[in-house]
Amino acid sequence: MIKDYILLSYRSLKNRKLRSWLTMVGILIGIAAVVSLIGLGEGLRVAVISQFSLLSTDILSVQAAGTGNGPPGAGVINPLFESYVNDIEKINGVEIALGRKIESAKISFNGKTDFAFAGSMPDGERRKETERIAQYETEKGRMLKDKERGKVVLGNNYRKPDRFGKPIDLRDDIFVNGKKYEVVGFLEKKGSFIVDNLILINEDDMTDLFNIGDTYSVIAVKVVNGNDMGLVKERIEKYLRKERDVDKGEEDFTVESPEQGLKDLDATLLAIQIFVYVVAAISIIIGGIGIANTMYTSVLERTKQIGIMKSIGAKRSDIFTIFLIESGLLGMVGGILGIAVGSGIAYGMAYLGRILLNTSLINVKISPVILTGTLVFSFVIGSVAGILPAMQAANLKPVDALRHAK
Repeated sequence: MIKDYILLSYRSLKNRKLRSWLTMVGILIGIAAVVSLIGLGEGLRVAVISQFSLLSTDILSVQAAGTGNGPPGAGVINPLFESYVNDIEKINGVEIALGRKIESAKISFNGKTDFAFAGSMPDGERRKETERIAQYETEKGRMLKDKERGKVVLGNNYRKPDRFGKPIDLRDDIFVNGKKYEVVGFLEKKGSFIVDNLILINEDDMTDLFNIGDTYSVIAVKVVNGNDMGLVKERIEKYLRKERDVDKGEEDFTVESPEQGLKDLDATLLAIQIFVYVVAAISIIIGGIGIANTMYTSVLERTKQIGIMKSIGAKRSDIFTIFLIESGLLGMVGGILGIAVGSGIAYGMAYLGRILLNTSLINVKISPVILTGTLVFSFVIGSVAGILPAMQAANLKPVDALRHAK
């Protein structure tokens, strides 16, 4: 019986091709927006999480507040000072504190220029800890040595030819902010857009190059016991409030763990996704109104057909079901097309983004749950939009339907 209902509904839609297609456009646009934007958003979220997974879970990150659009520490009025590192290291529960200078640098090679982040490397025991915590290992060449000048280690992406027209190799000379440096090593590929594009320079060399004195962009603090992260965080905040002469709630610095940073980023991405859902929902609702309008028109056009069906024994439930399935099919077909269009848009935009921005961070993740959910939702929207027209058709009396039919 259901098969017959579906067949009748399909034939009805087929006989009104243009109107059916126009009706499905609203649903198609809404579902396409949902699939494409959610797919890109989830892909970005997975990529960001993968960046955080490279960080140790027992590390606290200290930064001065007021960071601009550049690297950590950029644009701050009151930066972090070298003295903080030694003081924080003495706090109970802290194993070691590591200061890092991070600056935006202009790098030139083969007559071409690009921009990247340059990160400092300390000397002595802190160098080994920095390499271990940041998981720096060379794929080719070697790491920097203590007190070494005029040498750099580059991220793995510099071995590709697309950045400067040809790949950079060991012992090649590059220019960082106009100063010549010899390349002594390349880091292993991490899949991180930061690490794979990083320039490592010894701290003294970098201090002179950027004229940044005894300040740091970020201080990484390794905690002795990961379970004491919250307690150690409070101790560091208390010390910095006293040192920087600020009251609680008015801090000009942040102390965060990778998990906290990820939670904050998740909250931001969630807010963006909610906005996307609202916009897409409006489009889908408009599509549902279009379906309802089409079904009302269909009832008026098929009054005679409804009268004939009832006069030969069709029940009210039969008429209701036929019209309900018809509106559901409109929604479902619009959903299927929306999924196809949305997926194509998502993958196309991700591909263009990777090409234009030269990054592997832009990806698409469309789960089967999303596809199934959007398809079911589009069918439900179509069905709900068709309930009132279906009830109107079911309540028509055979005599009245035949009398008023043209």
